[in-house]
Amino acid sequence: MIVVDKLCYQSNLRYVNPMEKFVFSILTLIFCVVSRSIVMGIAVLMLNSILTVKVGGISGKRYTKLMLIPLAFILIGTLAIIVNFSTYQLDAFAVPIGKWYMTGSWNGLLKGSQLIVTALAAISCLYFLSLNTTMTDIIEINRKLHIPELMIELMVLIYRYIFVLLDIAYSISTAQDARLGNRDYKTSMKSFGSMVQVLFIRSMKRARCLYDAMEARCYEGTIHVLSENRPMSKKNVIMIIIVELILLSYTLLIKIYGNGGML
Repeated sequence: MIVVDKLCYQSNLRYVNPMEKFVFSILTLIFCVVSRSIVMGIAVLMLNSILTVKVGGISGKRYTKLMLIPLAFILIGTLAIIVNFSTYQLDAFAVPIGKWYMTGSWNGLLKGSQLIVTALAAISCLYFLSLNTTMTDIIEINRKLHIPELMIELMVLIYRYIFVLLDIAYSISTAQDARLGNRDYKTSMKSFGSMVQVLFIRSMKRARCLYDAMEARCYEGTIHVLSENRPMSKKNVIMIIIVELILLSYTLLIKIYGNGGML
C-alpha cells in the first residue's frame, strides 16, 4: 500500500461525505488559481494544512515531506522566471559573471512568488482530497458526476496496477540487493535495465491473469465497487458555503480592483 493510500484510510476525515470534500477542494483550487493572489494562496495553504494535519490527524512531518516533493519541481521551474542572464543589470539583484550578469527584476520576483504560492496552494487542495478520501469514494464521486464508465474503468485499473508494479519492482530490487547487484554505479545501471525488462514481462503476464480473473467473475465491461452511503452534514455544508463565498468575493475583488499581486 503506497503512503498516500495508507494515510487516507487512517484519516479522521475518511468518513466525512466524499462529495463535501470534493466540492471544497475543487472550488478552493479554482478560486486560488483564478485569483493568483499571494495572500489567498497562503491562506488556502494554511487552511488545507490545518484541516489535513490537525483535523484529519495526518502526521505533520509526513505531510511536510509530501509537500516538499512538488516544491522541488516548482522551484526549478520558477528559476527561469526569477533569474535571467543578461549583459545589463535589472533592478532587483545582479551577480556579475564575467561580462554577463545573473540578474532579476522585482516584477520577475513577484511573478515567481505568485507562481510558487499558487502552485503549492493548489497542490494542498489536491492533497486534502487524496489524503482524506479513499479511492472507492473517489470512484463513486465520478459516477455521481456521470463521468464515462470507460474513464472510470481505466482509472481503477491504473490505480490497481500501481500496487502490482510496485510490488514486483520491490521484489526484484530486493533480490538484486541480496546478490550485490547494486554494489557500484555500473552494476546498478545494469541491474536497473534488467529490472525494467523483467518488470515489463511480468506486468504483461499479470495483466492477462487479471483479465482472466475478471472474466471468470462475469465481467461485462463495468467494474462495480462497493461504496458506503454517508449523509451530508449540515454544519459542514454551511462552513463550505461560507469559505467558498469568502474566496469568491476576494477573487472578484482582485479581478475588479486589483492586479492579482500581493492582494
